[in-house]
Amino acid sequence: MTLQQSTFRGFANAVDPTPAELRAWAYQPDSVPLQTMPQDWDLLVSGDRLIGTLFDLAMDRSCPARRFALHCLYIYAADGIRTNFRAHPKRRLRKLVEQAEEYGDELMVTWAHNSRMLLAKPDLFDYHDWCEGGLVRQSRRLA
Repeated sequence: MTLQQSTFRGFANAVDPTPAELRAWAYQPDSVPLQTMPQDWDLLVSGDRLIGTLFDLAMDRSCPARRFALHCLYIYAADGIRTNFRAHPKRRLRKLVEQAEEYGDELMVTWAHNSRMLLAKPDLFDYHDWCEGGLVRQSRRLA
């Protein structure tokens, strides 16, 4: 699945990017390196407003920022589950997990599996793995 790519012209507000800005950046991430983004930018963009865009980017094997998008999906899942879905709707996470299981590659199926495992066993939460990219850097299925 390749998303339409457009020229990235920068963020009007990097703290609150639009879906189109995030998508354009994801295909040209070197134009504004992550190191220059606001602190905790990954946490800022991992909310309901951009999760659909992040999911699409994570599903696209050709997206240069795919690992960043996957990292944001881990943050989103953990945030929803750990707040007992006060932070994000359970039905939205469930829908994303089901789509990843049905249409995703190994990375996305692993994310879906790990999200289901965390839902069943919230004590599996480890901040490093879920919020600092540990499960993206060293992909593994939680048991």
